[in-house]
Amino acid sequence: MIVVMKAHAEESEIDAVVQRIQRLGFNTHLSRGVERTIIGIVGADHSLNPGNFEVLAGVERAVRVLHPFKIASRDFHPEDSVFEVSGVPVGGDHLTIMAGPCSVESREQLLETAAAVKEAGAHILRGGAYKPRTSPYSFQGLGLRGLEILGEAKERYGLPIVTEVMSPDLVPLVAEYADMLQIGARSMQNYALLQAVGKTNKPILLKRGMMSTMQEWLMAAEYILSNGNDRVALCERGIRTFEPYTRNTLDINAIPAMRTLTHLPIIGDPSHGTGKWELVTPVARAIIAAGANGLIVEVHPRPEEALSDGAQSLKPERFAGLVRQVRAIYDLLQEERHAEE
Repeated sequence: MIVVMKAHAEESEIDAVVQRIQRLGFNTHLSRGVERTIIGIVGADHSLNPGNFEVLAGVERAVRVLHPFKIASRDFHPEDSVFEVSGVPVGGDHLTIMAGPCSVESREQLLETAAAVKEAGAHILRGGAYKPRTSPYSFQGLGLRGLEILGEAKERYGLPIVTEVMSPDLVPLVAEYADMLQIGARSMQNYALLQAVGKTNKPILLKRGMMSTMQEWLMAAEYILSNGNDRVALCERGIRTFEPYTRNTLDINAIPAMRTLTHLPIIGDPSHGTGKWELVTPVARAIIAAGANGLIVEVHPRPEEALSDGAQSLKPERFAGLVRQVRAIYDLLQEERHAEE
C-alpha cells in the first residue's frame, strides 16, 4: 500500500503518518517529489484498510500496490531514480557507459584497456576479478590480485570500478576496491548475497538471470532495496531461448517494460546479449533506442588472446565507434523528449 500525501503537506503531517504505520509493525519508504510525498508501506500489508489512513491530516489517498515488488515499483517512487557511482551519475537523463574486459588477466592488459575505454568516452571501468564459469577448468579470475590491479587502474585513469561479487563472504573485500558491486546472472537469486549487498553503501548493478522473468528480476532488486540500499541499477544481458546462433537472446522488450514498471535505471549488455562482437554495436544502438540509461560493454585490446569471452569483446577502435553512434542516438532521443515537454 502507498499513502499519497496532499500537495505541500506539512512535515508534521508526514511524520504522523509514518509513526502510525510503524506502530502497526510495518516499515516505511518515503519518496519525496516536487509537490507530493509518497509513503510506501513495506511488508505484508493485506490486512490494512486504506480508509484508516485517508482520514489522517495531510493524506490525499491510500492505494493498494498490486505488484509484489513494492520499493522497486513506480507506485512507491514515480520519478526516475538517479544516483552517483563515485561522481558518475546513473539514471534519469544521463547516458552511462561501462566498459572493460570480461576478466582482469594481467596488469598490462587492464591498464591498456582502461586507457583506451576512457579515451573513447567510457565513464566506468568494468573487469572481473572473480569469475563464475560454467567449467571448473576455465579461467576463474585473479581474485585479490585482480582487485588490486583494478584499484591501480582507477587511481591512474580516474574511472570508477564495477566488478562482480560472487558470495556474501566476499562482499567486504570486493567493496574495498569497487565503486559498484555487480551481481551476475548466475547469482541473481542468491538471496543471502542480495541481502549482504543490500546492507552495504555501494551502488549495485543487478544482472537479470538467464532464465528469469521480469518480475523475478524485480523481486531480486526488492531484496536489495528492502535491506536499505536504494542505489540499484538493473542490467538486461539476454535470456536463454531455443536460438543457438547467439549466446543469449537480448530481450529488447524488457527495456521499455522496465521503464514502465520501475524507477530503477536500466543498463543494457550487448556483449552477453549476443556473444558475437560483430553484433554488439547494432544491438547497443537498439538498446539505447529502446530507452536504456546506459550500456556495459566488453572491450579487450587483443580479443583473440582473451582468457574469457574473446568472441564477444570489441577492440578499442570498434568500441570508440560504438560510443559515437549510441551518443548520437541518445542525443536525438533527448531532443525529441524535450520537444514534447
